Amino acid sequence: MQRFKNTFFYVGIIGGFTALMYWIVILGAKLEQGRNIVIPNTGKTQWQEFLDSLIYNLEHPLAILLAQIVTIILVARLFGWICQKIGQPTVIGEIIAGIVLGPSLIGLYFPEFSATLFPVASLGNLQFLSQIGLILFMFVIGMELDLKVLRNKAHDAVVISHASIIIPFALGMGLAYYIYDSFAPSGVQFSSFGLFLGIAMSITAFPVLARIVQERGLQKTRLGTMVITCAAADDITAWCILAAVIAIVKAGSFVSALYIIALAVLYVLLMVKVVRPFLGRIGSLYHTKESLTKPIVAIFFLTLILSSYATEVIGIHALFGAFMAGAIMPENLKFRNIFIEKVEDVALVLLLPLFFVFTGLRTEIGLLNDPYLWKVTGLIILVAVVGKFIGSALAAKFVGQNWKDSLTIGALMNTRGLMELVVLNIGYDLGVLSPEIFAMAVIMALVTTFMTGPALDLINWAFKSKEEVIPVEISQINKFRILVSFGKPERGKSLLRLANSFIRKLNGNASVTAMHLTPTNELNHYNLAEYERDSFRPIFEESQNLNQKITTLFKGSNDIESEITEVANKGDYDLLLIGLGQSIFEGSLLGKVLGFTTRIINPETLINQVTGRESLFENSPFEETTRNILNKSKVPVGILVDKNFTSSERVFIPVFSKDDTFLIQFAQKLIHNAESQITILDLAGQIKNNPEFKEKIRSIEQQAPNHINLLSEQIIEKEFLREQNLMIVSIESWKKLVDSKSLWLSDIPSTLIMKENE
Repeated sequence: MQRFKNTFFYVGIIGGFTALMYWIVILGAKLEQGRNIVIPNTGKTQWQEFLDSLIYNLEHPLAILLAQIVTIILVARLFGWICQKIGQPTVIGEIIAGIVLGPSLIGLYFPEFSATLFPVASLGNLQFLSQIGLILFMFVIGMELDLKVLRNKAHDAVVISHASIIIPFALGMGLAYYIYDSFAPSGVQFSSFGLFLGIAMSITAFPVLARIVQERGLQKTRLGTMVITCAAADDITAWCILAAVIAIVKAGSFVSALYIIALAVLYVLLMVKVVRPFLGRIGSLYHTKESLTKPIVAIFFLTLILSSYATEVIGIHALFGAFMAGAIMPENLKFRNIFIEKVEDVALVLLLPLFFVFTGLRTEIGLLNDPYLWKVTGLIILVAVVGKFIGSALAAKFVGQNWKDSLTIGALMNTRGLMELVVLNIGYDLGVLSPEIFAMAVIMALVTTFMTGPALDLINWAFKSKEEVIPVEISQINKFRILVSFGKPERGKSLLRLANSFIRKLNGNASVTAMHLTPTNELNHYNLAEYERDSFRPIFEESQNLNQKITTLFKGSNDIESEITEVANKGDYDLLLIGLGQSIFEGSLLGKVLGFTTRIINPETLINQVTGRESLFENSPFEETTRNILNKSKVPVGILVDKNFTSSERVFIPVFSKDDTFLIQFAQKLIHNAESQITILDLAGQIKNNPEFKEKIRSIEQQAPNHINLLSEQIIEKEFLREQNLMIVSIESWKKLVDSKSLWLSDIPSTLIMKENE
């Protein structure tokens, strides 16, 4: 009754007041008499007027900007994903996306589309938004610098870092001497041109380097700590040098620049001696998400904006102010993590791709239309690599590193990435770099960043270094080793319970390694340790409940499935346990049958269906990540379909073919270690006709007669299924179950899908 009352009230109030407004309009029309109101007659139909209005709206600056942002984010994410798949940092893909959308490709082959999407008049808006993104990003980079590490490990790192700056800087100025006549813009002094080429050769991309260190699992090693410290010192030094270079270029001479530099020094002292203690006091009082209210957040963002404004007015660029504001933030880890989380997603996902595309719009590779110009490009790349790579490596060797570590440091310090583009854009804006040199240097940034991964692989191969993929304490165990790879901690707990069921009574002759890999784009260097602790905390708690010792492995990766199988294969594990990832069946009819009702179909899998790469009930009923692990693994793999798995007290194994024989060994382990009650279902009559199968079951019956039961019923009762804790099935039998759309799938317990050792 209440629902009808609400409906009548809604209709009455909306209808009544609509009628009142209509009546007012009619009365108002009578007031128009004698006011000489003229309705323009354009001679166009209403449809034409609508189209004109629509075109006007599409060409409005805000509509163009929004269309640009949507296009840029989609293309940047696509190319970033492609680069991630081939083992390269996503920043390379984002830079390439910018070049593709610029005059080098889209503008060259689709000029009308390019002119519509990126009209010249709109580029100013895009530039300002990209600068805001850069300011926020540099703020994050400043916060990610761990100044305590610099203070504690500064000596060797500073030697390597400063050598890696001064050597390429000098080589860059030498290169400028030879190409000044041909490529320097008219009216630009040699000192300005040479200084900018020098700083372009000597920059290192701290964020990209930190991500590569995480992907390679080096963050906890002595080498990883050294190279991160070198990069941090390089970052601080290079930005200070860049500020001085900008001051010199803007002032026109070194003497005139002394006034700007003096103001910059005064600004730094003010930030360090006055602003930093003030912010530190606030940070100590408000360091939790609950206490960090909007007025407090406003203070810190206001500090960022004022700092950027001050350095822009002084003449050393707003980005230096943003970097400095981040560096003086309170050193409390939790506080910095909160701010990094607030800023990073907006800066990296939304605004930073605008900078890459704006750079791409400036990069005209078509200008390099002569073999001589490509020779100069090659020379720039050579000077950059020799100066940074070789310079860093020689400095590292001088301070006592071995050749392998020295070359590794050199390869990592040679990574330029985004920071190079920042420097180049500043030089371009100041008119110091010509369009040709700008395009050449962008190519150099791409090449030097792209070569880092292959260079590290080549160094490891040359020194025949086998990466330690299994801890020493595990490698000494010679009985049964299980690798548990988990994403979500809750799923990891279930996998750990299952692993414990296989080895519970082996008394130290077995091991469990819990491994968590995470995409590198979800990590930053500063909160890495905290993220690792949070990921493993539930696993450690469960291991204590089970009284099961575990060893942990954690690292960032941009190719998780390959990393999992590499660790499993090289570590010589006896069993790899993983959880079922986001299945194609989640949200589908079969997903509802299996109990996956909370998600929709994976978009990537849906694309595969549309393109014919997989069908809904194809004989590969797993999403791509799981299939890749199965294809690459050389050890037995168990995939847990977790339906609140708690124990392995009652287990049943359906047998469809003679190839399921290998499952018996896992039944034996469960009986011995977990005292499981095993029921084997001979659904296809395979066991009675297979002497090997019968002999293995008879052997178990002699040792544990009360723990194994053989059934040959063709029909499985729901009550039986609901009594079981776990089903173990081979991957081929699982495919048959899925293909047949067996009705009893809806009632199965947690299921372990097994792939036999190759």
